Amino acid sequence: MGSVKLLDCTLRDGGYVNDWNFGYDSIVSIFEHLSGAGIDIIEIGFMDERRSADADHTIQPDGQALDALYRDLDRGGSMIVGMIDYGTCGIERVRPCAQSLMDGIRVIFKKEKRREAIAFCAQIKALGYKVFVQAVSITSYSDEEMEDLIGLVNDLEPYAFSLVDTYGLLHRRQLIHYFTFANERLKESIGIGYHSHNNFQLGYANCIELMEQEIDRLLIIDGSLYGMGKSAGNTPIELLADYLNNREHDRYRIYRLLEAIDVTVLDIYRRIPWGYSYKFFLSASNDCHPNYVSYLLEKKKLPAKSIGEILKKLPEEKKLNYDAGLIEKLYIAYQQIVCDDTEAVAGLAEELAGREIVLLGPGRSIETHREMIQNYIDSNRPAAIAVNFIPAMEGVDYIFISNAKRYAQIASRLNGLPPSVRLMATSNVTGADERSGYRFSYGRLMDEEALIVDNPMIMLMKLLDEISVGKIVLAGFDGYERSESANYVNPNMEHVFSREKAAEINADVISSLKRLHMKTPYAFLTKTRYTENPGME
Repeated sequence: MGSVKLLDCTLRDGGYVNDWNFGYDSIVSIFEHLSGAGIDIIEIGFMDERRSADADHTIQPDGQALDALYRDLDRGGSMIVGMIDYGTCGIERVRPCAQSLMDGIRVIFKKEKRREAIAFCAQIKALGYKVFVQAVSITSYSDEEMEDLIGLVNDLEPYAFSLVDTYGLLHRRQLIHYFTFANERLKESIGIGYHSHNNFQLGYANCIELMEQEIDRLLIIDGSLYGMGKSAGNTPIELLADYLNNREHDRYRIYRLLEAIDVTVLDIYRRIPWGYSYKFFLSASNDCHPNYVSYLLEKKKLPAKSIGEILKKLPEEKKLNYDAGLIEKLYIAYQQIVCDDTEAVAGLAEELAGREIVLLGPGRSIETHREMIQNYIDSNRPAAIAVNFIPAMEGVDYIFISNAKRYAQIASRLNGLPPSVRLMATSNVTGADERSGYRFSYGRLMDEEALIVDNPMIMLMKLLDEISVGKIVLAGFDGYERSESANYVNPNMEHVFSREKAAEINADVISSLKRLHMKTPYAFLTKTRYTENPGME
C-alpha cells in the first residue's frame, strides 16, 4: 500500500486571508513549528514577479527572495516547496534547485492553460525540482479533458499530480470519480495529491475518504493550520495529523501544531476570520465562483431563492470564471419582470391624484424625529407611504416594496397590519402578488443611468409624478455617511457598500432627482444628504 504525506499550505494558501502579510516573526514561528511537528511537506509561499521582495510577506518576486526568508531556519526532515501560479513568474526567475532550499515547486493553472502550463512544468523539472502539477478547479474538467491532461502529465512524469477543489464543490461520489479516474491512468511513479476547500464542510471528511483508499502510490493530502486559507478555508492540518497519529502511532507532534495556532494563527483569525459561511455555501451549492454570490448579496435586495435562480442562469463556461459584467446583466434582467401596470397606475391615480403625499424612508431620522413626523401627518392628513419597511407610527396608508429581500423580512408582519394599509409592490418582488393592492412594472421605473438603478425613493417619486399628485414630502431619507453609526433605523438593513461609497451614492441620488424633471413639487421634512436644502424642520 502506498504512503501518505501531509502538506501544509498555511504560508501560501493562508496568505489569501491577509495578503500574505504574516510578518517575519510569525513566518519564522509558523515554519519552525511545522518542521518541529514533523510535517512531511511545507509550502513556504508564492513566487510572483508582480510583487517586490519584502521580509514580512510570503509572496515574493522570485525563488531567491522566497529562499531568503527561510535559509537560516531548521527544516528538520520536511520537504520544502514553493508555488507558482502559471503566468505570474517567468522561468528566468527560478534558479536551479541545487542553489535553492526548495526541493519542489507546485504549479497551479486553469484548464484552458493546461498545455502551456505542463510545458512550463517541464522547464521547472529540468532545473532539478520535484514538480507538483496542480489542476485547479478540478470540477470544471470533463472526463475527456481529464484524459487529455493525464496524458500530458504522464509524459512529464512529475513528482505528483494534485486534484485541486478550488471552490470546495466535491462531494464523496464526485471525489471518488476524479480520484479513481486519475489513479487508474497515472503512471505508478506519480503521486496523487488532494487540496480541499471547506465550502460544504467536507474538507476533512473528503481527506479521510482518500486516506482510506487502498492504492499503491504516494498520496499527498493538503491542510493548513486551523484551516487558514482562501474562501471557506482548508482542511485543518492538526485534524489530519491527529487522524494519522491514531492510525500510525504518533507520527506527528500535535502539540507543536497547536502551539503555532495559539501563538500566531488565532491572532490573525480574530482580525480576519475565515471558514464556512453562508456565502461560500451558496457559491458551492450553485457550482460557481464566490464573487457572483458576493455581488448579489451586496445588493441586499434578493432572498436566497432569487439568488439561486439568478446563479442558475450562468453559462457553464462562466460559472468558475468570474465575469462582473455578466452577473450585473443577469441581475438586472431578473429584476425586470414585465407586467402590465396600466390598471394599477390608473387605480392609484384615482386615489392619490392631487393629494399631498408623505414618503417615509428607513433612515435614522424616522425614529429620532418620530414625534415631529407624526405631528405633520396628524395635522396635514396626507397619504403616507412607507418605503421598504414598516414604520412605528400611525397614519400609514401604503407600504411600497421594491426589494424582494425586504419583503421576505417583513412578510409576516404585513399580515398583522389593518386592512386599510395597502401594499404596493414592483414586479420583481415575487410572492407579493396575492397581497399587493397595486403591482407596478419594475423595469420602467428604473433609472438605467444611475449607479443604483433601482433606488426605491427614485422609483416611487417617478410613479407619483406620473399620476400627478399634489405635493411630495419626504421624511427618513437621510442619505449615507461613512461613520460607524447606522444609516438605517433597522440595523439589519445596513450593508458595507452604502458606507464604502456613501458620497458616491448621495451624489448619484441627486443626479437621479435632476433626471426626473419632476412636475410635482417636493421637499424634505427631515435633514438629508440628497439636497442642499437642510429640510423643513
